[in-house]
Amino acid sequence: MRVEGDIAAAQIADASVLGNEARRDGFWRLALRSPAIVLGGSVLIMVLLVAIAAPLAFTTDPLALHAAARLRPMSADAWFGTDMFGRDMYSRVIYGCRTSLFVGVTVAALAVGIGLLIGLVAGYVRVLDSVVMRVMDGLMAIPGILLAIAMVALAGASFTTVIFAITVPEIPRVVRLVRSIVLSIREEPYVESAIAAGTRLPAMLWRHVLPNTIAPLIVMASYLCSSAILVESLLSFLGAGLPAEIPSWGNMIAEGRTYFQIYPRMVFLPGLFLALTVLGINILGDGLRDALDPRVARAMQAQG
Repeated sequence: MRVEGDIAAAQIADASVLGNEARRDGFWRLALRSPAIVLGGSVLIMVLLVAIAAPLAFTTDPLALHAAARLRPMSADAWFGTDMFGRDMYSRVIYGCRTSLFVGVTVAALAVGIGLLIGLVAGYVRVLDSVVMRVMDGLMAIPGILLAIAMVALAGASFTTVIFAITVPEIPRVVRLVRSIVLSIREEPYVESAIAAGTRLPAMLWRHVLPNTIAPLIVMASYLCSSAILVESLLSFLGAGLPAEIPSWGNMIAEGRTYFQIYPRMVFLPGLFLALTVLGINILGDGLRDALDPRVARAMQAQG
């Protein structure tokens, strides 16, 4: 009987793997046909290229001060003009891509990684479920902005402080998502067969549960990235984010608001890059959500 159970579990696992491979192939076909994925991905790729090639994009030192060149208008020497300290606005906006993407990607990676581990354990181990979820409820009650202000007051403004303050309130959202997926997956026949075959918990989570959480986590990561970029800009605008000398879009908008009526470009230009980046990530996330939704996928295949 044990041998028959092992064979049955292996057959069900193989069928699950084949089903996942078929879904992946279908996803890529749908992704190439999705205008949202193409548009959002194109915008995000352009922003990534700008961030990577910032030193080669005809930029100067974004921290260099030139008192004699302060508040100059747009010209061939300063494409976006200069700010109140004579710093080149074009260089600061371009280098701001690096700052925003670094914060967004880091927060998304940390929140998804930590939330995935906690969600897998909370969803599969019934004894720990209620305890873990009550802790997550407590974390969700902490406003990210207040946490950031308190941490900046205690530890000072830095990348570590801002990333930690943004990541902590996002982890419970990932935990709830993963837990709900695990609760539904652990009742599937192939999981029950694997349990009957004597599969250990780590192997069970790795082989049968984790692959089913990848698709929703990809969508969640895109929204976490855009949310982190917005929150970082908001915190920097309020003076509770990154140090003022770091070329951040939020810092540039905060510095330019004093001169907005005379030099609106100091607010509009970094704001435009911020809006396009967040819009591109959100459009990409919407496209991924539609492509990974089985109902939408079947509808698109029927139309094709």
